[in-house]
Amino acid sequence: MNVTQDLSFLALITNAHLIVQLIMALLLGISLTSWTYIFRKMFAVRAARRQTVEFERSFWAGGNLHALHQTANGNRADSGALARIFDAGMGEFIKGKASYGSREALDVGAVLDGARRAMRAAFQREMDVLEAHLAFLASVGSVSPYIGLLGTVWGIMNAFRGLANVQQATLAAVAPGIAEALIATAIGLFAAIPAVVAYNRFSHDIDRLAIRFESFVEEFSNILQRQSR
Repeated sequence: MNVTQDLSFLALITNAHLIVQLIMALLLGISLTSWTYIFRKMFAVRAARRQTVEFERSFWAGGNLHALHQTANGNRADSGALARIFDAGMGEFIKGKASYGSREALDVGAVLDGARRAMRAAFQREMDVLEAHLAFLASVGSVSPYIGLLGTVWGIMNAFRGLANVQQATLAAVAPGIAEALIATAIGLFAAIPAVVAYNRFSHDIDRLAIRFESFVEEFSNILQRQSR
């Protein structure tokens, strides 16, 4: 008697062992979370790059630094990471100069060091925001295939255990169980591959932004030093 078995993707999932189904559900949840972070990070990095270009254009246009500082300070939420770094340094520079009262008592080195430290602190805060969830994407890329492999091993083990109850072991008897198990590996790869690609891309883009931020800190420090003379 020929027995026709339903080997469709949905049927293989619904007929899989409970442990394998739980592993598939875990991987699907991880994949959905990963894609959520991927889209959020994509928009965040794109906005940070656009805001950085806009602020650099305004800064190097040769306008008044105090006016630019007031603009950045009045719109911190939408001004961008580089504008907030500038705002931190310029604000500390103004406070440092005001604290000495007279120009004769001004300690230029101390004021510049304070402004540079303020910019470095702001730089670290902005980098923490940009790098948020990158560790999760890296973990998904490295762990998901092994979680899927666990489901595959469990499913194949369960399929071969089922052969003990039949008198004649054939490929047709074991094929559905193996197919069910291999779906777990496929879902694990489906979760891992986009996460690895996104992590590498975002890391590259964020590193380039970090270089631009660090260069600006040094260049702006030189400008403040010339203005303090």
